[in-house]
Amino acid sequence: MATSEPRSRLTQPDPVSRWREPIATTPRHVFVPRWWQNRTLCDGPADVQAWMDAAYSDRTLVTQLGPLHADHACPDDRPTGAPTSSSTLPSLVVRMYQHARVFNGADILDVATGSGYGCALLANRFGDDRVTSIDVDPYLAKAAAERLDAIALHPRVETVDATGPLPGTFDRIVSMVSMKPIPGSWLTALRPGGRLVTVIAGTTAILTATKQDAGWAEGRIEWDRAGFMATRTGPDYPAGTDELFAAIEHADGDEVTTGRYPVIAVNEAWELSSMLEVTAPGVVHYYDEGDDGTRTAWMVHPDGSWARATAHGTEAPTVHQGGPRRLWDILDELRDYWLAYGYFQLYGAEVFIPPEGGKIHLARGSWEATIT
Repeated sequence: MATSEPRSRLTQPDPVSRWREPIATTPRHVFVPRWWQNRTLCDGPADVQAWMDAAYSDRTLVTQLGPLHADHACPDDRPTGAPTSSSTLPSLVVRMYQHARVFNGADILDVATGSGYGCALLANRFGDDRVTSIDVDPYLAKAAAERLDAIALHPRVETVDATGPLPGTFDRIVSMVSMKPIPGSWLTALRPGGRLVTVIAGTTAILTATKQDAGWAEGRIEWDRAGFMATRTGPDYPAGTDELFAAIEHADGDEVTTGRYPVIAVNEAWELSSMLEVTAPGVVHYYDEGDDGTRTAWMVHPDGSWARATAHGTEAPTVHQGGPRRLWDILDELRDYWLAYGYFQLYGAEVFIPPEGGKIHLARGSWEATIT
């Protein structure tokens, strides 16, 4: 027989998030007057209703593609570069701050200023004098500082490469850009008992760790997921694997086999792609699905290893592989493990970061891995 909740539980209001007021009172549209949507420029002041709809939706707005920021673009521009800056969807920004367990009176380092919106939320809630925000891109830092000033917020905003020395010491370091490995400068800048939060580059794994008195940091991979652009040291990311992809797109492999599992878009299978990045770092994925239902997935690595798998629908694929490693075999072994055990070991793993940084040690049960 079903039972109902006690009346006192039913009539009590839900607790209100402490982030509700900062979200409600921070004008996000100020930080994204122009943005890219499907590589087409959107100009907010030219269509105010579309601007408000985009700015106050819970979605990420890409503001820069390659080195071209939307602020500097012409309507006919169609940049081909990868996204290099954005205004992250507000719910994810808040989740990262919640993972950081930020407290009143904490000195906070906001890594990757981007549009400045996340920095604005921090300054709105904790005060200007408690927030420092850094970005490798001088224009992003300058534009964010000006837009923060326009809404009467004045946190410290500087142009700094997050992989190098940091400007001060902090109780919390929260990164809206993915990192791998954790720079030693982060542990130097983090006070004992301080907490850092970031995503491991190439994965959707959120890492949280607390600095110990002896200088190292320990924590875990959260039971949560997030995706962020990787850190960069210049205006754009280095040249990737597109040339290798073009060379092998239709090539015959050194080895041709039949795969055990259907072709999937690996980048969309977040747990699988994250575990693959830990197992075989640096693999780049491409995927296409034709109108007739034919699926093709490519895996390419800078060491020259590559794989291409093609099949109709969920049929067993034909797999071509070349180079020094068999990338599709590595992927299939991970899928074997998932079917046998129903999980991967990454999420929930314990984390240890030595004082000098440079490595992330992971352990869960008998499983261990090191990310460098």
